[in-house]
Amino acid sequence: MNSDVFRLIAVRVAVALGTLLIVSGIVFTATNLLPGDVAEAILGQSASPEAVAGVRRALNLDRPAPVRYVEWLFNLLTGDLGQSLVNRLPVAHLLASRLPNSLLLAGIAASICVPVALLLGITTAVWRGTLYDRAISTFTITTVSVPEFLVATLAVLVFAVTLRWLPAMSYATNVESIGQLFRSFSLPVATLSCVVMAQMTRMTRAALLTVLSSSYVEMAVLKGARPARIVLLHALPNAIGPIANAIAFNLSYLVGGAIIVEIIFSYPGIARLMVDAVATRDLPLIQACAMIFSAAYLMLVLLADICAIVSNPRLRYR
Repeated sequence: MNSDVFRLIAVRVAVALGTLLIVSGIVFTATNLLPGDVAEAILGQSASPEAVAGVRRALNLDRPAPVRYVEWLFNLLTGDLGQSLVNRLPVAHLLASRLPNSLLLAGIAASICVPVALLLGITTAVWRGTLYDRAISTFTITTVSVPEFLVATLAVLVFAVTLRWLPAMSYATNVESIGQLFRSFSLPVATLSCVVMAQMTRMTRAALLTVLSSSYVEMAVLKGARPARIVLLHALPNAIGPIANAIAFNLSYLVGGAIIVEIIFSYPGIARLMVDAVATRDLPLIQACAMIFSAAYLMLVLLADICAIVSNPRLRYR
Protein backbone atom coordinates (compact mmCIF):
# COMPACT_ATOMS: atom_id res chain seq x y z
CA MET A 1 0.00 0.00 0.00
CA ASN A 2 1.18 3.50 -0.80
CA SER A 3 0.77 6.81 0.95
CA ASP A 4 -2.51 7.60 -0.84
CA VAL A 5 -4.15 4.54 0.67
CA PHE A 6 -2.99 5.41 4.18
CA ARG A 7 -4.13 9.01 3.69
CA LEU A 8 -7.60 7.94 2.59
CA ILE A 9 -7.91 5.50 5.50
CA ALA A 10 -6.81 8.20 7.96
CA VAL A 11 -9.41 10.59 6.51
CA ARG A 12 -12.13 7.92 6.89
CA VAL A 13 -11.14 7.29 10.51
CA ALA A 14 -11.15 11.02 11.28
CA VAL A 15 -14.58 11.44 9.64
CA ALA A 16 -15.94 8.50 11.65
CA LEU A 17 -14.66 9.95 14.93
CA GLY A 18 -16.04 13.38 14.08
CA THR A 19 -19.39 11.88 13.16
CA LEU A 20 -19.49 9.98 16.44
CA LEU A 21 -18.82 13.24 18.31
CA ILE A 22 -21.70 14.94 16.50
CA VAL A 23 -23.94 11.94 17.21
CA SER A 24 -23.10 12.17 20.91
CA GLY A 25 -24.40 15.74 20.99
CA ILE A 26 -27.57 14.73 19.14
CA VAL A 27 -28.15 11.78 21.46
CA PHE A 28 -27.66 13.88 24.59
CA THR A 29 -29.97 16.61 23.31
CA ALA A 30 -32.66 14.21 22.14
CA THR A 31 -32.73 12.27 25.40
CA ASN A 32 -33.07 15.46 27.40
CA LEU A 33 -36.00 16.51 25.22
CA LEU A 34 -37.95 13.36 26.03
CA PRO A 35 -41.31 14.16 27.63
CA GLY A 36 -41.71 13.42 31.32
CA ASP A 37 -39.48 13.78 34.35
CA VAL A 38 -37.11 11.16 35.71
CA ALA A 39 -37.74 12.28 39.28
CA GLU A 40 -41.50 11.91 38.84
CA ALA A 41 -41.00 8.51 37.21
CA ILE A 42 -39.01 7.40 40.25
CA LEU A 43 -41.25 8.88 42.94
CA GLY A 44 -44.61 8.60 41.20
CA GLN A 45 -47.06 11.26 40.13
CA SER A 46 -48.32 11.76 43.68
CA ALA A 47 -44.92 13.00 44.92
CA SER A 48 -44.70 16.53 46.26
CA PRO A 49 -42.80 19.21 44.33
CA GLU A 50 -40.23 19.43 47.13
CA ALA A 51 -39.49 15.70 46.90
CA VAL A 52 -39.21 15.89 43.11
CA ALA A 53 -36.82 18.84 43.37
CA GLY A 54 -34.73 16.96 45.93
CA VAL A 55 -34.40 13.93 43.66
CA ARG A 56 -33.44 16.14 40.73
CA ARG A 57 -30.69 17.75 42.82
CA ALA A 58 -29.48 14.32 43.98
CA LEU A 59 -29.28 13.14 40.37
CA ASN A 60 -27.61 16.39 39.18
CA LEU A 61 -30.50 17.01 36.80
CA ASP A 62 -30.86 20.60 37.96
CA ARG A 63 -27.51 21.60 36.46
CA PRO A 64 -27.29 23.29 33.01
CA ALA A 65 -27.44 20.93 30.06
CA PRO A 66 -24.08 22.03 28.50
CA VAL A 67 -22.27 21.31 31.77
CA ARG A 68 -23.88 17.89 32.04
CA TYR A 69 -23.01 17.13 28.41
CA VAL A 70 -19.33 17.95 28.86
CA GLU A 71 -19.15 15.83 32.01
CA TRP A 72 -21.01 12.97 30.33
CA LEU A 73 -18.75 13.10 27.26
CA PHE A 74 -15.60 13.14 29.40
CA ASN A 75 -16.84 10.18 31.45
CA LEU A 76 -17.76 8.38 28.23
CA LEU A 77 -14.25 8.82 26.85
CA THR A 78 -12.80 7.42 30.07
CA GLY A 79 -15.09 4.40 30.01
CA ASP A 80 -17.46 5.55 32.75
CA LEU A 81 -21.04 5.11 31.51
CA GLY A 82 -22.55 6.36 34.73
CA GLN A 83 -25.31 4.91 36.88
CA SER A 84 -28.86 4.03 36.03
CA LEU A 85 -31.22 6.63 37.45
CA VAL A 86 -33.95 4.07 38.15
CA ASN A 87 -32.25 1.13 39.85
CA ARG A 88 -28.96 2.86 40.78
CA LEU A 89 -26.84 0.14 39.17
CA PRO A 90 -23.84 0.87 36.93
CA VAL A 91 -24.89 1.21 33.31
CA ALA A 92 -21.90 -0.90 32.27
CA HIS A 93 -23.20 -3.73 34.46
CA LEU A 94 -26.64 -3.59 32.85
CA LEU A 95 -25.15 -3.53 29.36
CA ALA A 96 -22.77 -6.39 30.13
CA SER A 97 -25.75 -8.64 30.90
CA ARG A 98 -27.62 -7.77 27.68
CA LEU A 99 -25.04 -6.94 25.01
CA PRO A 100 -23.77 -10.55 24.59
CA ASN A 101 -27.36 -11.67 23.94
CA SER A 102 -27.81 -9.13 21.16
CA LEU A 103 -24.43 -10.01 19.67
CA LEU A 104 -25.35 -13.71 19.78
CA LEU A 105 -28.63 -13.08 17.97
CA ALA A 106 -26.92 -10.85 15.40
CA GLY A 107 -24.07 -13.34 14.95
CA ILE A 108 -26.39 -16.28 14.27
CA ALA A 109 -28.45 -14.22 11.83
CA ALA A 110 -25.32 -12.90 10.08
CA SER A 111 -23.81 -16.38 9.73
CA ILE A 112 -26.92 -17.37 7.81
CA CYS A 113 -27.67 -14.15 5.92
CA VAL A 114 -24.25 -13.28 4.54
CA PRO A 115 -23.37 -16.58 2.77
CA VAL A 116 -26.88 -17.14 1.43
CA ALA A 117 -27.29 -13.53 0.27
CA LEU A 118 -23.90 -13.52 -1.46
CA LEU A 119 -24.71 -16.80 -3.18
CA LEU A 120 -28.12 -15.57 -4.35
CA GLY A 121 -26.77 -12.17 -5.39
CA ILE A 122 -23.88 -13.63 -7.40
CA THR A 123 -25.92 -16.34 -9.10
CA THR A 124 -28.77 -14.00 -10.05
CA ALA A 125 -26.27 -11.54 -11.52
CA VAL A 126 -24.57 -14.27 -13.54
CA TRP A 127 -27.87 -15.77 -14.73
CA ARG A 128 -29.68 -12.45 -15.12
CA GLY A 129 -32.89 -12.51 -17.09
CA THR A 130 -33.54 -16.18 -16.46
CA LEU A 131 -36.54 -17.66 -14.65
CA TYR A 132 -34.31 -18.18 -11.60
CA ASP A 133 -33.32 -14.51 -11.56
CA ARG A 134 -36.93 -13.34 -11.90
CA ALA A 135 -38.09 -15.68 -9.13
CA ILE A 136 -35.40 -14.56 -6.68
CA SER A 137 -35.94 -10.89 -7.58
CA THR A 138 -39.68 -11.20 -7.00
CA PHE A 139 -39.09 -12.91 -3.66
CA THR A 140 -36.61 -10.27 -2.48
CA ILE A 141 -38.81 -7.35 -3.51
CA THR A 142 -41.79 -8.90 -1.74
CA THR A 143 -39.75 -9.59 1.40
CA VAL A 144 -38.28 -6.10 1.56
CA SER A 145 -41.78 -4.62 1.22
CA VAL A 146 -43.09 -6.48 4.28
CA PRO A 147 -42.29 -4.77 7.63
CA GLU A 148 -40.50 -6.73 10.34
CA PHE A 149 -43.31 -6.55 12.87
CA LEU A 150 -45.69 -8.18 10.39
CA VAL A 151 -43.23 -10.99 9.65
CA ALA A 152 -42.64 -11.55 13.36
CA THR A 153 -46.35 -11.51 14.18
CA LEU A 154 -47.20 -13.96 11.40
CA ALA A 155 -44.35 -16.23 12.48
CA VAL A 156 -45.68 -16.31 16.04
CA LEU A 157 -49.25 -16.95 14.90
CA VAL A 158 -48.29 -19.75 12.52
CA PHE A 159 -45.42 -21.59 14.18
CA ALA A 160 -46.09 -20.86 17.88
CA VAL A 161 -49.86 -20.51 18.21
CA THR A 162 -51.32 -22.62 15.39
CA LEU A 163 -48.73 -25.35 14.79
CA ARG A 164 -47.05 -25.15 18.22
CA TRP A 165 -43.72 -26.17 16.75
CA LEU A 166 -41.66 -23.36 18.27
CA PRO A 167 -41.94 -21.19 21.40
CA ALA A 168 -43.34 -17.68 21.07
CA MET A 169 -40.66 -16.26 23.39
CA SER A 170 -36.92 -16.55 22.89
CA TYR A 171 -34.41 -16.86 25.71
CA ALA A 172 -30.66 -16.55 25.41
CA THR A 173 -29.94 -18.45 28.64
CA ASN A 174 -30.26 -22.09 29.64
CA VAL A 175 -29.43 -23.29 26.13
CA GLU A 176 -27.72 -26.64 26.63
CA SER A 177 -28.15 -28.41 23.30
CA ILE A 178 -28.41 -27.77 19.57
CA GLY A 179 -32.12 -28.55 19.72
CA GLN A 180 -32.75 -25.94 22.39
CA LEU A 181 -30.66 -23.43 20.45
CA PHE A 182 -32.71 -24.10 17.32
CA ARG A 183 -36.04 -23.80 19.13
CA SER A 184 -35.04 -20.64 20.98
CA PHE A 185 -33.57 -18.72 18.05
CA SER A 186 -35.52 -19.98 15.03
CA LEU A 187 -38.28 -17.38 14.97
CA PRO A 188 -36.23 -14.23 15.79
CA VAL A 189 -33.39 -15.26 13.47
CA ALA A 190 -35.81 -16.08 10.65
CA THR A 191 -37.56 -12.74 11.10
CA LEU A 192 -34.29 -10.81 11.00
CA SER A 193 -32.90 -12.87 8.15
CA CYS A 194 -35.86 -12.33 5.82
CA VAL A 195 -35.44 -8.58 5.41
CA VAL A 196 -31.65 -8.47 5.76
CA MET A 197 -31.06 -11.32 3.32
CA ALA A 198 -33.38 -9.78 0.73
CA GLN A 199 -31.71 -6.37 0.94
CA MET A 200 -28.22 -7.84 0.81
CA THR A 201 -29.11 -10.03 -2.17
CA ARG A 202 -30.44 -7.11 -4.19
CA MET A 203 -27.47 -4.88 -3.37
CA THR A 204 -24.97 -7.64 -4.20
CA ARG A 205 -26.71 -8.36 -7.49
CA ALA A 206 -26.74 -4.67 -8.46
CA ALA A 207 -23.05 -4.24 -7.59
CA LEU A 208 -22.00 -7.30 -9.57
CA LEU A 209 -24.13 -6.38 -12.58
CA THR A 210 -22.37 -3.01 -12.74
CA VAL A 211 -18.99 -4.72 -12.85
CA LEU A 212 -20.08 -7.40 -15.32
CA SER A 213 -21.09 -4.69 -17.81
CA SER A 214 -17.64 -3.05 -17.73
CA SER A 215 -15.23 -3.09 -20.66
CA TYR A 216 -12.55 -5.31 -19.12
CA VAL A 217 -15.13 -8.01 -18.38
CA GLU A 218 -16.32 -7.83 -21.98
CA MET A 219 -12.71 -8.21 -23.09
CA ALA A 220 -12.35 -11.31 -20.90
CA VAL A 221 -15.51 -12.73 -22.50
CA LEU A 222 -14.13 -12.06 -25.99
CA LYS A 223 -10.92 -13.85 -25.05
CA GLY A 224 -12.96 -16.95 -24.24
CA ALA A 225 -12.63 -16.95 -20.46
CA ARG A 226 -14.96 -19.28 -18.63
CA PRO A 227 -17.89 -17.75 -16.74
CA ALA A 228 -16.56 -18.96 -13.40
CA ARG A 229 -13.17 -17.35 -14.08
CA ILE A 230 -14.81 -14.11 -15.19
CA VAL A 231 -16.87 -13.89 -12.01
CA LEU A 232 -14.23 -15.01 -9.52
CA LEU A 233 -11.11 -13.33 -10.94
CA HIS A 234 -12.43 -10.29 -12.80
CA ALA A 235 -15.83 -9.25 -11.43
CA LEU A 236 -15.82 -10.09 -7.73
CA PRO A 237 -12.47 -8.44 -6.81
CA ASN A 238 -13.70 -5.16 -8.31
CA ALA A 239 -17.12 -5.43 -6.66
CA ILE A 240 -15.76 -5.95 -3.14
CA GLY A 241 -16.27 -2.29 -2.22
CA PRO A 242 -20.03 -2.08 -2.97
CA ILE A 243 -20.63 -5.58 -1.61
CA ALA A 244 -18.76 -4.74 1.61
CA ASN A 245 -20.91 -1.63 2.00
CA ALA A 246 -24.05 -3.72 1.52
CA ILE A 247 -22.90 -6.21 4.15
CA ALA A 248 -21.91 -3.45 6.59
CA PHE A 249 -25.23 -1.65 6.18
CA ASN A 250 -27.27 -4.76 6.84
CA LEU A 251 -25.08 -6.01 9.70
CA SER A 252 -25.49 -2.65 11.41
CA TYR A 253 -29.24 -3.20 11.18
CA LEU A 254 -28.83 -6.57 12.90
CA VAL A 255 -27.00 -4.91 15.79
CA GLY A 256 -29.13 -1.82 16.31
CA GLY A 257 -32.35 -2.28 14.38
CA ALA A 258 -33.71 -5.42 16.03
CA ILE A 259 -35.89 -3.54 18.51
CA ILE A 260 -39.17 -4.88 17.12
CA VAL A 261 -37.88 -8.45 17.05
CA GLU A 262 -36.60 -8.32 20.62
CA ILE A 263 -39.87 -6.83 21.86
CA ILE A 264 -42.18 -9.28 20.07
CA PHE A 265 -40.18 -12.35 21.08
CA SER A 266 -39.33 -11.02 24.58
CA TYR A 267 -35.65 -11.48 23.82
CA PRO A 268 -33.37 -10.10 26.58
CA GLY A 269 -31.17 -7.98 24.36
CA ILE A 270 -29.83 -4.45 24.42
CA ALA A 271 -32.59 -3.11 22.17
CA ARG A 272 -35.27 -4.23 24.61
CA LEU A 273 -33.20 -2.75 27.45
CA MET A 274 -33.22 0.58 25.65
CA VAL A 275 -37.00 0.48 25.17
CA ASP A 276 -37.47 -0.20 28.88
CA ALA A 277 -35.11 2.69 29.67
CA VAL A 278 -37.16 5.05 27.49
CA ALA A 279 -40.32 4.03 29.37
CA THR A 280 -38.71 4.91 32.72
CA ARG A 281 -36.80 8.00 31.42
CA ASP A 282 -33.48 6.43 32.42
CA LEU A 283 -31.30 8.93 30.56
CA PRO A 284 -27.81 7.45 31.17
CA LEU A 285 -28.96 4.03 30.03
CA ILE A 286 -30.69 5.41 26.94
CA GLN A 287 -27.62 7.43 26.01
CA ALA A 288 -25.27 4.48 26.47
CA CYS A 289 -27.44 2.19 24.32
CA ALA A 290 -27.77 4.82 21.60
CA MET A 291 -24.00 5.40 21.54
CA ILE A 292 -23.38 1.65 21.27
CA PHE A 293 -25.71 1.42 18.28
CA SER A 294 -24.11 4.46 16.64
CA ALA A 295 -20.55 3.28 17.28
CA ALA A 296 -21.34 -0.18 15.90
CA TYR A 297 -22.86 1.31 12.75
CA LEU A 298 -19.95 3.70 12.18
CA MET A 299 -17.40 0.94 12.80
CA LEU A 300 -19.02 -1.35 10.24
CA VAL A 301 -19.25 1.45 7.68
CA LEU A 302 -15.61 2.36 8.36
CA LEU A 303 -14.54 -1.26 7.81
CA ALA A 304 -16.50 -1.32 4.55
CA ASP A 305 -14.80 1.89 3.39
CA ILE A 306 -11.38 0.48 4.26
CA CYS A 307 -12.17 -2.71 2.30
CA ALA A 308 -13.22 -0.60 -0.69
CA ILE A 309 -10.03 1.46 -0.53
CA VAL A 310 -7.68 -1.49 -0.10
CA SER A 311 -9.40 -3.54 -2.82
CA ASN A 312 -9.21 -0.71 -5.39
CA PRO A 313 -6.30 -1.59 -7.70
CA ARG A 314 -6.02 1.98 -9.00
CA LEU A 315 -5.12 3.09 -5.46
CA ARG A 316 -2.88 0.15 -4.61
CA TYR A 317 -0.68 0.45 -7.67
CA ARG A 318 -0.70 4.21 -8.18
